[in-house]
Amino acid sequence: MAIGPVQLIVLGFRHPDFHGEVIAELEKLRQSDTVRVIDALAVYKNARGDVVVEHLSNLTTPEAIELGSKIGALIGLGIDGEAGMQAGATAGAQAAVAGLKAFSDEDAWDILADIPDDSAAALLLIEHHWAVPLRDAIARAGGFRLNDGFISPLDLVGIGLTTAAEAQELHDLETAGAR
Repeated sequence: MAIGPVQLIVLGFRHPDFHGEVIAELEKLRQSDTVRVIDALAVYKNARGDVVVEHLSNLTTPEAIELGSKIGALIGLGIDGEAGMQAGATAGAQAAVAGLKAFSDEDAWDILADIPDDSAAALLLIEHHWAVPLRDAIARAGGFRLNDGFISPLDLVGIGLTTAAEAQELHDLETAGAR
């Protein structure tokens, strides 16, 4: 089975108020075979900048530690305190020794530094199943990915895909927690 395009999404939460709604939506996407969550971590950063990491899955903490965190290996972050952080860093280092490098030095992304103190973040490593046939067709046509990114709703006004009021409402919804 070919793996679809994989994306790491980092979502910030000033004062998390989780009621299972996000997990329910991800489960709907999985059931429809639209996406697969490869790995998910919750990172809590207190007012002093100390970090606590929890694995978000139906695995027990020992199982998650044993199986390893794909995100941890990708960014050098573990889930079992200092030992887990070391394990994540080790997995990332082993991948680098094997010639695999998640991010070039120019593209390095210090995810932990991006999380404000006294807040939380959800790190989701998602495989986009829906994109496999499209990606394969593009490759067969000789195409390749040059870049990607999410477009702000505010940028859609100028091309007529949304009104200024709708775009502002969506932008406010997407960025409310950052204020």
